[in-house]
Amino acid sequence: MGLWEAFLNWLRSLFFKQEMELSLIGLQNAGKTSLVNVVATGGYSEDMIPTVGFNMRKVTKGNVTIKLWDLGGQPRFRSMWERYCRAVSAIVYVVDAADFDNLSISKSELHDLLSKPSLNGIPLLVLGNKIDKPGALSKESLVDQMDLKSITDREVCCFMISCKNSTNIDSVIDWLVKHSKSKN
Repeated sequence: MGLWEAFLNWLRSLFFKQEMELSLIGLQNAGKTSLVNVVATGGYSEDMIPTVGFNMRKVTKGNVTIKLWDLGGQPRFRSMWERYCRAVSAIVYVVDAADFDNLSISKSELHDLLSKPSLNGIPLLVLGNKIDKPGALSKESLVDQMDLKSITDREVCCFMISCKNSTNIDSVIDWLVKHSKSKN
C-alpha cells in the first residue's frame, strides 16, 4: 500500500466510523465466548465458564466497532434469543461441528429463531466450530445437517472454524466488517 493510499484510508476512517451489532448464539458449549475472545484478543482459553444470561463485548477492528451480544445457550435462555437479535447487523450462529448428539436441536433452534417475523432478512453467518476435533463435520455435511439451503429469505454464509487454532477467524472478521453498517 502506497503512502497516498494509506493517507486516503486514514482520511476515510475519520469520516466512516462504523459500528455493528451482532448477536452470537448457539447451544451451550458451542464455543461462542471462545469466539468472542479470539476475535477480541486473538487468544484462546481452554477453561471457559458457561455464559449465564448474556455478556456484551465491544471489539474494535480497524474502524469498525463490533458490539457482540454473547447469549447463553442453555434451554432456559433460548427464548430470549429473539429479543437480542432484532435490528442487529447480522446473526452469528455457532455450532459445535463435533457434537453430533446436539445437531438436530441446534438445527431446530436455528430454524425456529429465523421463523420470527422480527428477524426477517437479517444476514446469517453459521460457524461450524471445533474443526480441530477428530471426526468434526465437513462444511458440506454441516450445511446439510443444519438444512441451510432451505433458508432463502436472507443471506446465509457458512465457515468452518477452530477457536482453539484460530482457523478461519480472519475470514469471519472480514465477513463481519463487510456487513457492518455505517453510522451517521
